[in-house]
Amino acid sequence: MFLLGKNMDELRLVAQTVGLPAFAAKQMAQWIYAHGVADIDEMTNISKQARAKLKEQYSVGRRAHSLVQTSVDGTRKYLFPTESGHFVESVFIPDRDRATLCVSSQVGCKMGCQFCMTGRQGFDGQLSAGDILNQIYSLPEREQLTNIVFMGQGEPFDNLDAVLRATELLTADYGLAWSPRRITVSTVGLRKGMERFLRESQCHLAVSLHNPFPAERAAMMPAEKAWSLTEFLPMLAQEDWTGQRRLSFEYIVFEGLNDSKAHARELVRLLAPLHCRVNLIRFHTIPDSPFRGASEFTMTSLRDYLSRHGITATIRASRGEDIMAACGLLNTAENPSSNLLPREDSITKTL
Repeated sequence: MFLLGKNMDELRLVAQTVGLPAFAAKQMAQWIYAHGVADIDEMTNISKQARAKLKEQYSVGRRAHSLVQTSVDGTRKYLFPTESGHFVESVFIPDRDRATLCVSSQVGCKMGCQFCMTGRQGFDGQLSAGDILNQIYSLPEREQLTNIVFMGQGEPFDNLDAVLRATELLTADYGLAWSPRRITVSTVGLRKGMERFLRESQCHLAVSLHNPFPAERAAMMPAEKAWSLTEFLPMLAQEDWTGQRRLSFEYIVFEGLNDSKAHARELVRLLAPLHCRVNLIRFHTIPDSPFRGASEFTMTSLRDYLSRHGITATIRASRGEDIMAACGLLNTAENPSSNLLPREDSITKTL
């Protein structure tokens, strides 16, 4: 059994199970989360005899990456093994004084977005909190990190227990003690998960919007049929976004699909009640896709239109496209060791 991913209460139970005093839980937590050790023998303020007892049933649970690819722009994509024997991809993005890690929350994804390689992969299972944290703690550049975004493979709110556990441990005083403002969690709009996230977390929220018209959005994103923007946007409008917590909307701009003046006007109408920003994203072409990215002129025009009408908008820099690490390109279906199960396409409100 693995220690990585356990909170303080669970570590106290571990200590009790192996006959250690209760204060050993705090010692283990500090070694695992604050110091980032990979082996129980590195916990030097726990006696050798106690460590031997602990090792009979547990290990830290760190797993090194199986593969790394480096882009011409310095972005690095890592392939990490999971507890279940599958693989997920994480992307390290250095940018001057910032260093962001894009982490995965599932093996594949159920949401089936037509423009996303992970959506095409299908779904093969949830990541544990330990799997999520391993992408961070086993990252060679961990000490450089300034930000973490849950924007890799999977829908974070479809695995919310593990995501909340991971963010809890990242922000705990016995963990990395990060401010939640350094963490952003994305979603296509799962309302129940969003409600719970807003109650239980102070991390930033990013919503994958991509089209302001529900019928058009549903054609691109099947999740719209179960969790419509007409339901979750009014809910978000009731929240106070004027403090430090940030709300953003991700908007991939497609040629002739969501880049018209009508789309721009509808975006302004929908988002005007919200204190938010819009991140305009270039579409990165995927094989056999009917979608095409909008021109730079169109993206700039859309950004300027939104800005003139009171919506803060930016064009996100594209990173790591040459190694399939850019937005929407993560996919482990072709990894011969991943042993992926058949695709699951069903999307229901019971998720």
